[in-house]
Amino acid sequence: MYNRNRVQELLADAKPGHTLPQPFYADPELYQFDVSAVLPRSWFMLGFEAELAAPGSYLSLTIGPHPLLVVRGRDGVIRGFHNICRHRGAQICAEGAGTLAKIVCPYHRWTYELDGRLAGAARVPDGLDFASHGLVPIRVELLEGCIYAALTDAAPDFAPFREAAAPFLRPYGLARAKLAYQSELIEKANWKLVMENARECYHCAVWHPELKVSFPVVFGQNFRVTDGARNADYVAQMQRLALPVGPAQGSWWHVGRYPLNPGVHSVSMNGQEVVAKRLLETHGAPIGGLRWATEPNSFCHAFADYAFMFAVVPVSPTESRVISKWLVAQDAQEGVDYTIDDLSAVWTRTNLQDRDLAENNQRGINGLGYRPGPYAQGAEELVIRFNAWYRATAAESVRG
Repeated sequence: MYNRNRVQELLADAKPGHTLPQPFYADPELYQFDVSAVLPRSWFMLGFEAELAAPGSYLSLTIGPHPLLVVRGRDGVIRGFHNICRHRGAQICAEGAGTLAKIVCPYHRWTYELDGRLAGAARVPDGLDFASHGLVPIRVELLEGCIYAALTDAAPDFAPFREAAAPFLRPYGLARAKLAYQSELIEKANWKLVMENARECYHCAVWHPELKVSFPVVFGQNFRVTDGARNADYVAQMQRLALPVGPAQGSWWHVGRYPLNPGVHSVSMNGQEVVAKRLLETHGAPIGGLRWATEPNSFCHAFADYAFMFAVVPVSPTESRVISKWLVAQDAQEGVDYTIDDLSAVWTRTNLQDRDLAENNQRGINGLGYRPGPYAQGAEELVIRFNAWYRATAAESVRG
C-alpha cells in the first residue's frame, strides 16, 4: 500500500508546469498509489469494436495489477469484467484475444456465461447462490467503434466526451472497420514518462525523421499548427466538407482535426495513402488527420485510409507496455489494397525512437541530480495538460 501523508506531501511539492518530484516516476510506493488510487478514477482505451465482431469474441488485458476482460455476448452487447474467478481469485483468460463459447476458469473449471453469470461450479457447497457469484463487472463505454473501460465507478462521466467526439469520429465508420495489425513494446520507463513523451512534439523534428515527412511537427496551443494562414485555409476547406475541426476538450480528453504537411494525404513514409480502400472517401481532397486522446493512457489518429491507436499500460514502477493497433476498411485486402510494412512503417519507427527517449529519460530521473524542470509553453502544452490532470486526480484520490 501507500502512505497517504507522504503522497500529500509530495503533491504539495509538485509545481504546476513542472515535471513531478522523482518518486512519482520511480518509487514502488508511488506506483502502488497510481494503480490503486489514480488509475481506478480513469477511463482506458482498450481497443475497437471491430476486434469483437462475433459473440464470444474477447479482449483480455492487464492494467497494472488489474486483469480485465471485455467480451461480446450472445445478445451482441459488449460487456467488461474483472478477469478474476469468483472461486479462489484466479485469472480466467490469458492476455490476448480470441473467441470462446463460455468463460471457463482454468483452475477449477468454474464456468460463466458470456454475460458474466455463474453457470457451473462442481463440488461446491449445497445452496451456493450462483446469482451472487457472477463475474464482477467494470464500466464499458463505446464511442463510434472505440472501446473504453473504467475499473470503478469513480471514473468521471463519459457522456461529455462522447457527445463532443462522436461527430468527429462518425464519418470514419470505425465500428465497420477491421484490425489489420497490432504490435507491443516493453519500455523500461514509468508510464507517466511514456505518456509525457507521447503528448508532445518538441522532440519530433530531431528524433522522428520518418514522421515529419507527413506530420506537422511544430504545433501551438491546443494542437494547432503554427502556420496561421495555412490553418485558416484548412479550416475553411473542412467546413466545406462538413468535417468538424475543433479542438474540443475536457479535463481528461481532447479531440481535434489538423492539416498534414503540404501535398500530403496520410502519415506514411512518402506522405501518400497506403490503403487503396479508404475509411473515408474524400474524392481527392486532402483532409489531414483527426486526433483524439484520453488521460491517462491513449491517443489515436485517423486519416482517410487508416486509423492508428497508441495505448500505454503500466507494468511496474519503471516499466510500461505500449500497445499499437492499425485499423483499415473492412473490405481492404492485405497484399492487394495494403501491405503491413507500408501501413505500419512510420508509427513503428516512431514508437522505437520514443522508447529510446523514454528509457533515457528514466535513467536520468533515477539519478541523484534530478530536479523537477519547467515544461516549454506551447511546445509542451499537452504535457502540461497531462501533468495538471495527474496532479488533480492524485489530489482527489488522496482526499477520498
